[in-house]
Amino acid sequence: MTSTSSTSTYSALSSYGWDDNWADAFAPHAAEGLLPGRVVRVDRGQCDVVTADGVLRADTAFVTPHDPLRVVCTGDWVAVEPAGNPRYVRTYLPRRTAFVRSTSSKRSEGQILAANVDHAIVAVSLAVELDLARIERFLALAWESGAQPVVVLTKADLVPDPVTLAYLVQDVETAAPGVPVLSVSAEQGEGLDVLAAVVSGGTAVLLGQSGAGKSTLANALLGEDAMDVQATRDVDGKGRHTTTTRNLLALPGGGVLIDTPGLRGVGLFDAGSGVDQVFAEIAELAEECRFHDCAHESEPGCAVLAAIDSGALPERRLESYRKLMRENQRIVAKTDARVRAEIRKEWKRRGAIGKAAMEAKRGGLR
Repeated sequence: MTSTSSTSTYSALSSYGWDDNWADAFAPHAAEGLLPGRVVRVDRGQCDVVTADGVLRADTAFVTPHDPLRVVCTGDWVAVEPAGNPRYVRTYLPRRTAFVRSTSSKRSEGQILAANVDHAIVAVSLAVELDLARIERFLALAWESGAQPVVVLTKADLVPDPVTLAYLVQDVETAAPGVPVLSVSAEQGEGLDVLAAVVSGGTAVLLGQSGAGKSTLANALLGEDAMDVQATRDVDGKGRHTTTTRNLLALPGGGVLIDTPGLRGVGLFDAGSGVDQVFAEIAELAEECRFHDCAHESEPGCAVLAAIDSGALPERRLESYRKLMRENQRIVAKTDARVRAEIRKEWKRRGAIGKAAMEAKRGGLR
């Protein structure tokens, strides 16, 4: 690729996140005459790719491995053929981040939702009661992806009392240590300037359940009705999701936004470090436990249980932590023989401890 065409490519794709590092990574493909582009939509084995020549339709047949985590997805930077009918995506560049969840299949495969994301916006509707456990689940996946999570409480206009709103924000902040929590009303334009500033410097993905107000939020950030929106139901305050594919859109104030369909199931997929990040205060307390392998159940000298007894740590947080860790352990064990062996070893160890304790107790009663 000539320096003139390189300059043209940089100018045309910079608004989609193209930078010097991506250009360096693409250099070997440029030498082959391939075009760089970013995937803005994937649909049934084909994808729309934005390039310096405009948006091209390309087939992904050359990039269809058995591993579902290695398929082309929205947000990927790819090398696409300059011509052909059909034209093909030849490969994608190494991903900086990847948002992955577990599928609902019994094989517990991972499904990649978006790639090369800087901010994961977890949209939560204030039209219904807060589900802090679900927020923690989304945050675990977001941290694991390598992106910076941001929780956005949508439909804030439905909570007119500022004191009540402040308490709701505080509740979420407790469940999201180290994560910005913003209250936003897309209908009234409140809080949008702060959110726009957060996402202006990179790529953001919108996540949340159906009816969380993601498409309305996307339209507000875009300044136009690019995404279809359906009215909120009066019965339960929920909307119906209208986004059916993941779409990547350049924002007028800078940055890129990926809107996603509402996620009914949010299964963890090898997200142990993400869970630890969400429950950072539990990890810190665990360092003070008497035993390094403390399970925080009934062990003497457990700093986590002591924090619950003193009221410093909500019991709900520990229960949520245990649930997510158990779920993640099961998923990992299905695909990792070494982890399965470690789990069996741990079960035997705890069984032996329980048996010894019971024998000692019986001995004391004699």
